[in-house]
Amino acid sequence: MTPATPATPAEQALDEALALVSRAPEGGGSGGGGSGGGHRAAAWPRARDTAARAGGAAGARARTHRVPLADGLGEVLAEPLDALTDLPSFDTSAMDGWAVAGPGPWSVRPGEGVLAGSDRPAPLADGEAVRIATGARIPADTTAVVRSEHCRESGSQLFADRPVLTGQDIRPRGQECRSGDLLLPSGSLVTPAVLGLAAAAGYDELTTRPRPRVEILVLGDELLTEGLPKDGLIRDALSPMLGPWLTRLGAEVIGTRRLGDDPAGAEALFQAVTTSAADVVVTTGGTASGPVDHVHPVLRRAGAELLVDGVAVRPGHPMLLARIGEPGGGRLLVGLPGNPLAAVSGLLTLAEPLLRALAGRRPRPRYTATVQGDVPGHPHDTRLVPVLLSGEHAQPLRYHGPAMLRGVAAADALAVVPPQGARSGQELEILDLPWASGGCFT
Repeated sequence: MTPATPATPAEQALDEALALVSRAPEGGGSGGGGSGGGHRAAAWPRARDTAARAGGAAGARARTHRVPLADGLGEVLAEPLDALTDLPSFDTSAMDGWAVAGPGPWSVRPGEGVLAGSDRPAPLADGEAVRIATGARIPADTTAVVRSEHCRESGSQLFADRPVLTGQDIRPRGQECRSGDLLLPSGSLVTPAVLGLAAAAGYDELTTRPRPRVEILVLGDELLTEGLPKDGLIRDALSPMLGPWLTRLGAEVIGTRRLGDDPAGAEALFQAVTTSAADVVVTTGGTASGPVDHVHPVLRRAGAELLVDGVAVRPGHPMLLARIGEPGGGRLLVGLPGNPLAAVSGLLTLAEPLLRALAGRRPRPRYTATVQGDVPGHPHDTRLVPVLLSGEHAQPLRYHGPAMLRGVAAADALAVVPPQGARSGQELEILDLPWASGGCFT
């Protein structure tokens, strides 16, 4: 792997600024710090655990539905997948060749042989052979299947070129499973392979937990939906990104709306928060304490419970997680910062563990990679840094400022950099980006 590209003067200035920032850590330790507004930010691992617990509590009452096989792709089994029959349901040939009875040589039965999908073939007499195709039903009294390349015909006789073992190249009935066996437990993700297994086992429908429904609310008066940035306005980078990203995380995105920063926008936000048909509302921007940051006031008005109010992570520390209504009911809200990379940080910190738990999916397996090159850290907070993965190594990428997407657009993952930073060769936890790791099938 090539060495990391040297930092630009602007990036060096950013790293120096990070090294100078000092905030009171949460609980007097090094795991977090206050993030404005008089509250203390949650440590990054604690915030992720809180999101997973909130999703698990809400998912305990999750609805289920019965759908045709193809419609269950990407959802989670709500019931165990039990074998409805033996697999295979009859003895079958594992190879193209000859079904033979007794020791050779054998006399060849005339005709086209036994084909897959044909009726039950006539039993074999001792010393008889019949041509057979892969997947075809084995005739009664068959000793073995001899592969075509391991035998030869001479007139009406068949001779084996090597020893024939009883039962060779025969898939016996029930080899994969017996009727009633547990094939997959409830909670299993329905992948293409699961669809194939369910079809082989005789299923036409599956009982699954639907994807969590998500509504996206993009807040801000400064956003353009087309054309070049101009006159103090910027392009809305979040609306095109968040819907597909959340879909890859396993959500059903039921809508994306843009709301202004004026009183009408605040009222529309309140109505959406309290009446949305979604299981999870995701907002962007407005989570800080500025004059037009309406998320906190709206949540107070809605009687919401703040489960996470700021996270000790850079970028993205103003993110939040709230619950509207009673535990296990109502809806959840993930408040993402308005800067694009900070919003990505919020997706991976709060939205992903929340949605996985809400859908009944297992937590994503954790793994580490060796970082190539020193990575500056924050004195108290975790940093999430875009990286390219090659073998067991992670190469940090440039353009990782809170408002930048250039780095993460080229990345495979984000590396979790602990407070104080990481040295080259250090093992860091890796958060796969959903398109790099396969994500949820759509």
